[in-house]
Amino acid sequence: MDTYVPIMTQRILCPTDFSKNAQNAINYAMALLRDKACVFYILNTYDVSSYSMEITSAGDLEASRKKSVGGLKITYELLPDDAKNHKFRTVSECGNLIDTMRNIIDEKDIDMVVMGTKGATNSGQKTYGSQTVLAMEEIRNCPVLAIPEKTIYKEIREIVFPTNYRTIYKRREFQYLVDIAKISNASIKVVKVFKKEEDLDSDQINNQNLLKDYFEGLDYSFHSLYNNEVQTAINEFIRSRGSDMVAFINKKHSFFSMMLSRPMVKNLGYYADIPVLALHDYRSR
Repeated sequence: MDTYVPIMTQRILCPTDFSKNAQNAINYAMALLRDKACVFYILNTYDVSSYSMEITSAGDLEASRKKSVGGLKITYELLPDDAKNHKFRTVSECGNLIDTMRNIIDEKDIDMVVMGTKGATNSGQKTYGSQTVLAMEEIRNCPVLAIPEKTIYKEIREIVFPTNYRTIYKRREFQYLVDIAKISNASIKVVKVFKKEEDLDSDQINNQNLLKDYFEGLDYSFHSLYNNEVQTAINEFIRSRGSDMVAFINKKHSFFSMMLSRPMVKNLGYYADIPVLALHDYRSR
């Protein structure tokens, strides 16, 4: 049974398939939020092939449940024992991963999902596995932070936020981007890619001014890039500066949905080396 959690405690959901990538994502989240009071819900599901223990027949259900529970016990034992601000809950569920995540997010009032970019069963040719792509596209009631398999936590100095200034954002959509920037003392680089030299129109200027309001008190700056290939320009910006994270807001018909084709995050291989924070218009706290 869960114990009482103070209202200011952050609730973090970490799906795991017991792979190194999943364990690394948990470790990253703990390091990022080391000074924050957090409860980590470590989830394993066991009726789908990704982020789960696969079931081959109905008679294997109990064996798979035991395997899931045993794997969670090992995961718990591997956690650092110096996390004084952190508490942990393990959750073993029979069900589809995405549906189970949605239910837990609602039931436990989860603030953020942190997961690896691919699971143990995903192809080595894919930077982002199918379950991570689905989570970033379909989990709409809290942000999703995806951690590449070889990314070890280091101090976050710079977060890149690409935009075309065409989308009207709400302040609450930026809550976790602002929080991460504050706890890391990181700068936010707002990037717009132009195909030719041109000025922002009045609507774009208005939306840029909204960002100035949202990022007030933070270290932020605006950058204009010129390239016919938007993805290439942003990728080169990130690589040339050694940026530590890229964030975007996942909205239908948004900049990224146009830029990255459908589904929206299929080409996230461009960001294979740094975490990607997918923000959403989730409920106001």
